[in-house]
Amino acid sequence: MPDSIEPARANSIATICHEKVLNVPVARASLNETVAFVDQTIRNRQSVQHVSMNVAKLVAMRSDSMLRSDVRSSELVGVDGMGIFWAARLLGIHLPERVAGIDLMNALLDLCAKRGYRPYLLGARQDVLTVAVAEIQKSYPSLKFAGWRNGYFSAEEESAVVEQIRSAKADCLFVGLPTPKKERFLARYRKTLGVPFIMGVGGSLDVSAGYVRRAPRTVQALGLEWLFRVIQEPTRLGPRYLKTNAAFTMILLKALLARYVTAK
Repeated sequence: MPDSIEPARANSIATICHEKVLNVPVARASLNETVAFVDQTIRNRQSVQHVSMNVAKLVAMRSDSMLRSDVRSSELVGVDGMGIFWAARLLGIHLPERVAGIDLMNALLDLCAKRGYRPYLLGARQDVLTVAVAEIQKSYPSLKFAGWRNGYFSAEEESAVVEQIRSAKADCLFVGLPTPKKERFLARYRKTLGVPFIMGVGGSLDVSAGYVRRAPRTVQALGLEWLFRVIQEPTRLGPRYLKTNAAFTMILLKALLARYVTAK
């Protein structure tokens, strides 16, 4: 039987169960359950950080102790990649569904519009961010932003950025910075930001702005969203995905072999 563990913050009012997949905790929750959890944490003014777990991040955690610590100290680790979802199934761990980071972000923006929560967007180039804000506002007309800020700032500017976010008194923060910059920023300033719910959204703001196309649903269901992205950006993403997918395959095969030997 897989190990069931609780989120990192045991003193939280709202909790959501996690399962260990290849020694990494991931949430055993559907999209709707995750949104309900976030709704409760915002209403209770809890401090919750969400991390989207995919193949690349799982592989990176093996050699990056700081990233590993950041993930394991987060209260909510979502199954962002189909590779993680399928690996869980092969290892006998039942997860309700994949909860892609961009799907969760959009569902939470809808929640914010309905509940009157005020989100803050941090990340992307200024031109991309401007378009993303306009497109999000078009999709959710009643949404009121706490603010937004592009992701291009120096280490010397970090304290000013933190103060902007803290002063905005946002209910949730969506951070579109790359890994591991995003994790390092949040590790340093999470407590200072004073935002109940924080979520890293990677390149989701580029998708919201229409600068990056998302794979069709059928391609996503087949677990080939990575290939769709490689076709769009072969030079930048091709070598990265080949390396991480190969490493992940070896990690999974070793885990399956160990499970088979133990079962005999």
